[in-house]
Amino acid sequence: MQQVVNIQPPQFLPRKFKVYQHRQLDKIEALQHIPKDMLFEMKVVANVLPFRVNEYVFNELIDWDKVPNDPVFQLVFPQREMIDPSAYDRMADLMKQGGSTQEIFELAEQLRAEMNPHPAGQVEMNVPTIDGEPLRGMQHKYRETVLFFPSQGQYCHSYCTFCFRWAQFVGKSMRMNSNDAESLHNYLAAHGEVTDLLMTGGDPMVMRTKKLREYLEPLTESRFDHVQTVRIGSKSLTFWPYRFVTDPDAEELLALLEKLVKAGKHVSFMAHFNHPQEMGTEICHEAIRRLRATGVQIRCQAPLLNNLNNDPDAWAQMWQEQVRLGMVPYYMFIERDTGAKRYFEVPLYRTWEIFRDAYKQVSGLARTVRGPSMSAGPGKVEIQGVSEIHGEKVFVLRFIQARNPDWVQRPFFAKFDETATWLNDLKPAFGEEKFFWQDEYNSMQG
Repeated sequence: MQQVVNIQPPQFLPRKFKVYQHRQLDKIEALQHIPKDMLFEMKVVANVLPFRVNEYVFNELIDWDKVPNDPVFQLVFPQREMIDPSAYDRMADLMKQGGSTQEIFELAEQLRAEMNPHPAGQVEMNVPTIDGEPLRGMQHKYRETVLFFPSQGQYCHSYCTFCFRWAQFVGKSMRMNSNDAESLHNYLAAHGEVTDLLMTGGDPMVMRTKKLREYLEPLTESRFDHVQTVRIGSKSLTFWPYRFVTDPDAEELLALLEKLVKAGKHVSFMAHFNHPQEMGTEICHEAIRRLRATGVQIRCQAPLLNNLNNDPDAWAQMWQEQVRLGMVPYYMFIERDTGAKRYFEVPLYRTWEIFRDAYKQVSGLARTVRGPSMSAGPGKVEIQGVSEIHGEKVFVLRFIQARNPDWVQRPFFAKFDETATWLNDLKPAFGEEKFFWQDEYNSMQG
């Protein structure tokens, strides 16, 4: 691993990792020129949805001349429209009345419960068991893939305002997590059908390598030969690329990843880039180079978001830049039905148009990307197009992944609805009463 050891050019000297959270909005110097009423609105929303940002993001990635329309500003700073107007008014009134910390917390808990904190049956349907006991920090929705939520990785270097995992960051009552490496390993060893482990969060890259090793290094043992792929979901290439360059255990982290690769594991770093602006710094390029030098493959995914990246040219530029940097465009997702969805959602027909208009601008190497895809209760549903069949305008849909593998790749059709933003908004086409998968999915729900 000589090519990634002891390379610290002057421009990559460590930066201080300073973080601001919702009670510190007044202390962010860059916000001093923002109108007071807008700053108050941010505080109101930040009492409901999580807020966290570091100095790298607002010094290096945000163009403050374009605020509030700058895409990275929209990515990390709360906006009034992110919560329902009535929820906003309730919290704003309480704050203006001088409500106590406890009163604000209790109201926030009520409002959060109304925002579908764990969509798509994550808590009710996805939690696996050993000897009848639920493994709370794990999910096993699809046959081949297990998700693990390490306790030490259930926060991020900064928080995305659109995040469908927002409930992980607002208090212990809503959080999914585990620090039980033994249970993880026992479950994987007992399930030979599992080929993929996804370390997720939060962000596993906030963890120290010493702890990450406890979860991942045992996977090199022969009893885990069936676990072929280790995925790591992370936003760190945007929010803290120094993690791979100048952090105290950066070299140790790279060595761990390389060890997994040399042991025959396919290590896939699931990078979250939402806008080409996030890939513009030299430290990001250096972090990408170092990761790739270990043999890790970097796949890129993001949701389509109103007010941030609802522009086919931005997507095409982003996919092209990802390919140039040696990464693989992987998914365009549709914003999930949780949290700040009301601010970011885009009508389904428009998501398909944006995907198509971006897709046709790029070469075959970028056409590895799939979507637009809804990670809904029954599975990942892709919008393949809008068409007219026998005089009826319809959405053409298919499962990319599903709770029942037999559903995968079977096309199905929904009535065209220009207001629909999620699977639950759609009705079967051609006079059918139900989608082909609906009865079986309902029985799975009990």
